[in-house]
Amino acid sequence: MQIQVNTSNGVNNKDALERWADTEIKQQLSRFVDDVTRVEVHLSDENHDKAGAGNKCCVMEARLAHHQPLAVTQYATTLDEAFRGAAEKLKRLLDNTLGRLNNHRDRDSIRKDAGFIAE
Repeated sequence: MQIQVNTSNGVNNKDALERWADTEIKQQLSRFVDDVTRVEVHLSDENHDKAGAGNKCCVMEARLAHHQPLAVTQYATTLDEAFRGAAEKLKRLLDNTLGRLNNHRDRDSIRKDAGFIAE
């Protein structure tokens, strides 16, 4: 799984933040390593120097092998809260999406059932 972290101009300590985000994503999404090819993380400070609630934003996009990408967005007062909230949302979305795909693949058709007799 490849991790790409992008930050906007209003974000300080970009290098340290990118290393931390890379480690956190790999740890949080480790069970999806076979299904997710890449995760893109976009961290931004919407208002830069202005104070205000919910001005930090984290967008995460997971690229799945042979499927459409999945994306989530989280706004918060700190980058840490925005990042952790987006990571949790993405984990739930991957659980739901991949769970549905796997359940669909594992079902047997009634047409394959030996007890089914067509008249």
